[in-house]
Amino acid sequence: MIRPQPPEDRAPGAPRDVEVRVLPVPEALVTVRTVAGDLAARAEFPLDSVDDLRLAVDEACTCLAALARPGTKLTVTFAVDEQRITMTASVLTTGPTTLPTDTFAWRVLSVLADDVRVLAEAPSSVGEAHRLALRVIVERTTNVPLEDVLPDTGTAEPLGETAAVALLADRRPRSARP
Repeated sequence: MIRPQPPEDRAPGAPRDVEVRVLPVPEALVTVRTVAGDLAARAEFPLDSVDDLRLAVDEACTCLAALARPGTKLTVTFAVDEQRITMTASVLTTGPTTLPTDTFAWRVLSVLADDVRVLAEAPSSVGEAHRLALRVIVERTTNVPLEDVLPDTGTAEPLGETAAVALLADRRPRSARP
């Protein structure tokens, strides 16, 4: 694989920033989700991290889009470095100055991301628009050894094909078992 060299004024591993501005409508959020996945894949993040980022970005942008002031745009910035991708999404709103953290959406974000924060600029006067933002950080995951994921078979020998089939057979629904 051929890799482009970083510009001379930026050392390898330095953050790469991307900004996307879209209308806060569901059809446009697909673009932001696609950019997130592409950035993570190009930075060679594991597929699990790519998927987590894509889903977290979609959830964060959906939450903010519902609060956006009509006629404004959703602004999303991505900072990519060797260990993490930081996404900050923001909208102008005249509504709430914070997001509730006791919702299903917040729980989804908390599970998918390594860090989630609400950022807000207070309006300068009553009724004025202010900026509400969500910052989501997804860390690069390390490779987890298969023995930490697979069930313990009680043997120290490698599983043969028959044992692997038996393990899979045990995972069938009870109604499908003989």
